[in-house]
Amino acid sequence: MVLRVTIDGCGGYLPELRLSNDELAALHGLETSDAWIRERTGIRYRHVAASGETASDMGAAAAREALSRAGVEPAEVDAILVATSTPDSAFPATAVRIQAKLGVTKGFAFDIAAACTGFIYGLAVADSLIRTGQARCVLVIGTEVYSRILDWADRGTCVLFGDGAGAVLLRAEEGAGTTADRGLLSCHMHSDGRFGDILHIEGGAGSTGGPGLLRMAGKEVFRHAVTKLAAVVDEALSANGLGHEDVRWLVPHQANLRIINAMGKKLHLPEDRVVVTVDRHANTSAASIPLALAEAHRDGRIGAGDLVVMEAIGGGLTWGAALARF
Repeated sequence: MVLRVTIDGCGGYLPELRLSNDELAALHGLETSDAWIRERTGIRYRHVAASGETASDMGAAAAREALSRAGVEPAEVDAILVATSTPDSAFPATAVRIQAKLGVTKGFAFDIAAACTGFIYGLAVADSLIRTGQARCVLVIGTEVYSRILDWADRGTCVLFGDGAGAVLLRAEEGAGTTADRGLLSCHMHSDGRFGDILHIEGGAGSTGGPGLLRMAGKEVFRHAVTKLAAVVDEALSANGLGHEDVRWLVPHQANLRIINAMGKKLHLPEDRVVVTVDRHANTSAASIPLALAEAHRDGRIGAGDLVVMEAIGGGLTWGAALARF
């Protein structure tokens, strides 16, 4: 028998305030329209954190649902990994804030900074921790409050993002060591710092640039996204001796509907087998994949035995993919 890392529970959290494109434009005096935003991105709504609501608040809420759905008590958790670009503070880590809010008193917790790819990186790290015996029960959380790092004078970026959190509970389980086993089959991570400036937060803690605001060269990011995401998905399938025809669901990073549709076509998947939340959530960065997973798992779309591909690209540039059977 071979140790396998299974996804046993998914959870998500969205702030109460939901803004349509028109409401967002009116609130911030933006010269844009619902039609302009929807045509270019597919976004109709996004959720915005309340005053005083933090990444750790949202991450803890998502984690509680994941624990509940897995039937796991906080006392059983060995590690908490949090992917975020908008931590509560430079330190302590948002992960340890969530550890305290959940009442977890053993093990360890730390943050991962890989922008929108952070959740994929978190899965990869958790997979390694469990396979090497350093933990048996791990929470991987993506949580973001991008509404606090947006330049509201830049209509090209400020309409793209939303706030929210998603989480999964991973556990060690024995399997036969085949691709038919449930659990994570493999994770694949990449980065290329030469392209760091096309999507970044200028300033921030430790910087001379003052408070951090998001900056993005949208056309450049789009160009890299299409090629790099296709390549890393093929890499994941090839590593497991699988093909496009074996994929049941694509759960992509929810950045732009055009990129999502392009990836669905690449895998020869009909639209009803691609999980899409960008229209209602906008881009929630590291939270977008676990939020989409939670929704599709909650409503029964993703079922036992389904092979799921997850992929993301983000600032760094970072990109990656994970393959899992539920």
